[in-house]
Amino acid sequence: MANIQTPDALLVQNYVAGDENALATLIKRHESRIFGFIYSKIADRDISNDIFQDTFIKVIKTLKSNSYNEEGKFLPWVMRISHNLIIDHFRKTKKMPLFRETEEFSIFSVMSDDSPTIESQLITAQVEHDIKKLIEELPVDQKEVLVMRMYQDMSFKEISEITGVSINTSLGRMRYALMNLRKVIDKHQIVLTN
Repeated sequence: MANIQTPDALLVQNYVAGDENALATLIKRHESRIFGFIYSKIADRDISNDIFQDTFIKVIKTLKSNSYNEEGKFLPWVMRISHNLIIDHFRKTKKMPLFRETEEFSIFSVMSDDSPTIESQLITAQVEHDIKKLIEELPVDQKEVLVMRMYQDMSFKEISEITGVSINTSLGRMRYALMNLRKVIDKHQIVLTN
């Protein structure tokens, strides 16, 4: 019978040898740490639960196939599995917008799913909400140009006419808005990927 003192490596061996309770002990021992890690990246309890379950499905498959060789490093190994599943989730839902110097507006191209599911619509709405919150933190002149360009689809010529500044100033404000947006993203530790 496994107790609280039993090392992870021994519990893994016991599980592989057929002791189902050994896995239950491992899950119980590390549940809050692993779930907390997933939730810190996803911030959605249901999706986090799904990823947590998928993590342990992968753990079970690997252990059952005898291809586990992370001797004595069970928790970091499980964390790596959950991290990879989080990345897969973001790729599938396209929730992580692109943000590169050469594609300055791609941060707003959040979803391009041809047949949006209820879930993807909710994720899109959440991402748009988050981006709008970030935009609110920008200085007024930068926010104005960014909103006109991104949400009202105006040209920089139209923006310069409406705001009464030169096209170069409008472009400059847009550039600073995007730079500041990146700073805000870093401050809030929002994960963006290439």
